[in-house]
Amino acid sequence: MTLFRDRRDAGRRLAAELGRLGAAALGPDVFVLALPRGGVPVAFEVARALGAPLDVFVVRKLGVPGHEELAMGAIASGGSRVLNEEIISSLDLSERTVAEAAAREARELARREALYRGARPFPDLTGRAVIVVDDGLATGATMRAAVTALRREADAVVCVFSPEPFWGVGRWYEHFPQTSDAEVQALLERARKSA
Repeated sequence: MTLFRDRRDAGRRLAAELGRLGAAALGPDVFVLALPRGGVPVAFEVARALGAPLDVFVVRKLGVPGHEELAMGAIASGGSRVLNEEIISSLDLSERTVAEAAAREARELARREALYRGARPFPDLTGRAVIVVDDGLATGATMRAAVTALRREADAVVCVFSPEPFWGVGRWYEHFPQTSDAEVQALLERARKSA
């Protein structure tokens, strides 16, 4: 039931679909933001095909203790936080549990920001059409956090596509290894050099 060979294939196919939908008409004002780590190889291909700059927008899922893949929310660069109140309530998670997870993930978010961006500031997105890319959406929590944070900068937020039925991100790929920090750094450097 795979759809993509790997993340690069997904990026090329997404770029083709964006082209079909008229993304080229956005001209030089388009900017691609990747949700690391897995979204970076996909976004790299999109940015390359569109001739657009690429950067990262770091988001971290807040996993339920003992079931970390189950998202009770997410945090994003700039301090945005989105919570899944239904999960928090149904599992009777305390405010302290949520706060501890948020603090832990905030440290990892800061580490990744420093690693991927270094001293470079976050890009100015004023007047830009921004395409936010990930390698898939399991719960949607990280994308919701990204969109919530970016909405402060944007005039409008356009569509996120998630196919139905949904069985998990990895099932859509033939080859789906974890993306490393080193791969993220290398792709960002390649994108900067070609911009």
